[in-house]
Amino acid sequence: MLIALLGPTASGKTHLAVALAHEMGAHIISADSRQLYRRMDIGTGKDLSEYVYNDVIIPYHLIDIYEPGEQCNLFAYQQMFYNVYNQLSASHTPMILCGGSGMYAEAILRNYQLAPVAPDIELRKRLEKLSDAELTEILAAHQTLHNSTDTSSRKRLIRAVEIALASPTKTATQPQDIESLIFAIDLPQHARWQRIEARLTARLEAGLVEEVQSLLNEEIAPENLIYYGLEYKFVTLYLLGKIATREELFRQLNIAIRQFAKRQMTYLRGMERRGLQLHWLNGLETTETLLTKIKETIRQYGSRRANA
Repeated sequence: MLIALLGPTASGKTHLAVALAHEMGAHIISADSRQLYRRMDIGTGKDLSEYVYNDVIIPYHLIDIYEPGEQCNLFAYQQMFYNVYNQLSASHTPMILCGGSGMYAEAILRNYQLAPVAPDIELRKRLEKLSDAELTEILAAHQTLHNSTDTSSRKRLIRAVEIALASPTKTATQPQDIESLIFAIDLPQHARWQRIEARLTARLEAGLVEEVQSLLNEEIAPENLIYYGLEYKFVTLYLLGKIATREELFRQLNIAIRQFAKRQMTYLRGMERRGLQLHWLNGLETTETLLTKIKETIRQYGSRRANA
């Protein structure tokens, strides 16, 4: 059985997943679309130091897979996940799927059947002429097709429409029926905002601006860096002089991350409406309390399955 631990940014899911993995002897499989990239550590919130618990290193997977400038899609992620899952299953190793990229997690938990879709340059040129509202309307008409990406930017929205319009190929992923138990962390808005602000402050002090500058120094195009999410978008704009001051960078980025966390929670609630059962956890409770609740839920689930 796969344990999934999901939640919005700054909810403490990595720390909790590591603590749970320590007790279960489990490996963690990341469900984060940005932590796939090497040398993009601060902006993606990898917090790799957290994968040491009581002096024990907790194994993790699907982190630091791609080079900056490359792009992963949902199909490729699902393929990589299945490879890791099958290897760990063969050795009877417990697994925890942990992350904040809801669509990546849902592709696994709902067993999406996906097909690889190559870029269609001509189609993209035509889609560029459409408004965001028109693109969203096209995408809404293809909601039953799950081979898509997130739509947090216009570039990703166009890619999602491109994928939705593509015809499935014979090389489509064969979905695996993975039994799972899903936990999700919730926080009151004020607590979520406090954590987001504190973490953003810490990331800037830890060298977020310098990390983005080093990536630009590798001659990664600014428009490619912007693809990798809010931190990279806003810091790149700051380094290009389009955001005047560090104070304004903090203000704009803090607001944008708050809005992003709200969208993450909306996506998680949508997963419930689409048929997945999520066991909600109060992110204000201690790690020890949450571990007790998770283990009790797992025990009850096992008992029901044994008596079925």
